[in-house]
Amino acid sequence: MSSKEKNSVTILTESQLSSRAFKDEAYEFYKEVRKSQPLYPLSLGDLGKGWLISRYDDAIHLLKNEKLKKNYENVFTAKEKRPALLKNEESLTKHMLNSDPPDHNRLRTLVQKAFTHRMILQLEDKIQHIADSLLDKVQPNKFMNLVDDYAFPLPIIVISEMLGIPLEDRQKFRVWSQAIIDFSDAPERLQENDHLLGEFVEYLESLVRKKRREPAGDLISALIQAESEGTQLSTEELYSMIMLLIVAGHETTVNLITNMTYALMCHGDQFEKLRQQPDLMNSAIEEALRFHSPVELTTIRWTAEPFILHGQEIKRKDVIIISLASANRDEKIFPNADIFDIERKNNRHIAFGHGNHFCLGAQLARLEAKIAISTLLRRCPNIQLKGEKEQMKWKGNFLMRALEELPLSF
Repeated sequence: MSSKEKNSVTILTESQLSSRAFKDEAYEFYKEVRKSQPLYPLSLGDLGKGWLISRYDDAIHLLKNEKLKKNYENVFTAKEKRPALLKNEESLTKHMLNSDPPDHNRLRTLVQKAFTHRMILQLEDKIQHIADSLLDKVQPNKFMNLVDDYAFPLPIIVISEMLGIPLEDRQKFRVWSQAIIDFSDAPERLQENDHLLGEFVEYLESLVRKKRREPAGDLISALIQAESEGTQLSTEELYSMIMLLIVAGHETTVNLITNMTYALMCHGDQFEKLRQQPDLMNSAIEEALRFHSPVELTTIRWTAEPFILHGQEIKRKDVIIISLASANRDEKIFPNADIFDIERKNNRHIAFGHGNHFCLGAQLARLEAKIAISTLLRRCPNIQLKGEKEQMKWKGNFLMRALEELPLSF
């Protein structure tokens, strides 16, 4: 989109938001709309009318606003209920990310014990072993695609072991995850994604049957126990929660590791500073989360009660989508917001969200990134981008800011 085209646009569609062209120029677009149109109109097909939120203060306010609901059943009457876009949608949407209190609190409580500070710290040695093992495979070649060889396998191995699912299935999870986070409304993509989600449901059914016969000390076995008691978790919620933990358990971290490495490769002074001062790693991770937020746009929130924002009435049933990426580049909150500065002070980014739906796995993602990047810089001190940074391509994806690949030599 050229500047002229962007100035003439009055409504953005779902397909535009999901396009690679939008990702390439998103930060320029966000900068403009933060100034001139912080409540930006969206046309979301069968989902109806929507609004894109770009400013930090608005994002903070709306992420906690009780007039917005994640479960559309708390907004729509039975007669108004929208038809499912995908045949297999209902089997995978009854999770905590799509729920409101008190259901959200009940579902979150079932899994949050696995993500406490103590439990996460116990994974440190395991994550370190995984990082070293992955680098052992590629170091003799002096080349790797960071996404395929390192950033994807590390978190998927970790979450697979936590859940108790076979590691040999991890490539399937990658395909299924992409189908789940693909918001495309193109008929051929919808049909393909529905087929993939059907495969995922069949996989989960088989996995749950096996875990019922042979329970173990893993997270899925604990969820099945809660489901068997009948009061804490329904069968649909069980499948949905397993799906969410698999997808959310690796997608954000893949992008955090990749985007942080890319930012360091594009900012040689910051890369060198981090190599010389490894104690800046925690600060560098927070800046990477802000600068190239792994989750670019939030999932959908529905307006349950009308309200006014920036002089515009937000009507009941309107959709609200918040750009975490834009909020994290808001000049009013972050001085020199477009500068990547690993020593940035008071970094109040919202890359992991805010309020009830703050990412449950944020601490795990930070630890995985810290070990992954620290190990990479220690073992491959001469690492560099193979090719020009302009050649790197962002995926066309609604929710995520993700690179298709990141070739590195060392």
